[in-house]
Amino acid sequence: MRKFKVTIDLLRRHAVASSLFPPTTLKRAIDRLGFVQADPIRSPARAQDLILRHRVKNYQAGDLEEKYPKLGIEEDFLYAYGFMPRSTWQLLHPRMASRLSTSEKRVLELVSRKKHLHPRELEEHLGRAREVNAWGGYSKATTRILHSLHYRGILRVSGRENGVRVYQVIPNREATPVALDPQDRLKQLILLLARILAPVPERSLRAALQHLAHGAPALEGRHSVLSALISSGELASFETEGQRYLWPAGPLVRKEHAAIVRILAPFDPVVWDRRRFEHFWGWAYRFEAYTPAAKRKLGYYAMPLLWRDDVVGWVNLSRGGKAGLEVERGFANAVPADKLFRSEFDAEIERMRRFLEIQNTA
Repeated sequence: MRKFKVTIDLLRRHAVASSLFPPTTLKRAIDRLGFVQADPIRSPARAQDLILRHRVKNYQAGDLEEKYPKLGIEEDFLYAYGFMPRSTWQLLHPRMASRLSTSEKRVLELVSRKKHLHPRELEEHLGRAREVNAWGGYSKATTRILHSLHYRGILRVSGRENGVRVYQVIPNREATPVALDPQDRLKQLILLLARILAPVPERSLRAALQHLAHGAPALEGRHSVLSALISSGELASFETEGQRYLWPAGPLVRKEHAAIVRILAPFDPVVWDRRRFEHFWGWAYRFEAYTPAAKRKLGYYAMPLLWRDDVVGWVNLSRGGKAGLEVERGFANAVPADKLFRSEFDAEIERMRRFLEIQNTA
């Protein structure tokens, strides 16, 4: 078998091609991704919708929330909060075996009485008491308890009403995790993270494992298991320019990327790791939604602009204007000289309009 030399160009090509697979059904796309990060900001749409639109046929903003109850997937925390197939969710649980408090038992009892329960329904029984949350602000005590029961795998998010999570008790047959040894669960989770972010700098993967401590706190030895996967060859590795890259063992995709422009979500797997981003594309992308306006360089919700397998700049989109969608774009260097770029950029804007269901009246 012919062996091909690993280069940074090949790593970059693989990163784009393996993640941006041909569009398929919503269920199959989530299964293939293994995890879709969520974010509540809509500018111009939520991150989960912006991620899925490239990977699902005829996807429109809001499809995930609308179809979620029938997809057999879960909301939960992996290395960030998002949506995942049940196979991923089962690797995270059980998380802990601590006893429930009196308040938690009461909430669980109330949720158990209904097929689906909206948080406001608890206020009729438990009031509207508020308490300080982990961010120093205030949350309703009932909301905190629901989140706690969800985190433990006792409740699941059954859907949403106007963006608010609606809960239900998980039937015992669904709550029973895959019969795996904890170290096997951890191994599968690390391989999953490596696949989602492949090829990923080792330092970035180890940083993601710190977040996995919240996603799967009962699974210990994360860094030693990662080292063992590298030593055994289950994670392939290659070092270039001071970065050691990892990916699940197997060939890298060598096919050149098609002449397509894509506007990516800030949390898309292709651009998720900022260390890899700078190494691959030679400039610093920053998510500035929480940066004071005066200090922003790219924009409130600047989205990376991918041309072929090169992130050449960024785009800010907002509803309005004669065309229904205002577009501001910036480039890390010069505007691509390829004559196809302009027409492909316009085609991507039209795809974005259809995704957002915006009529072009210009």
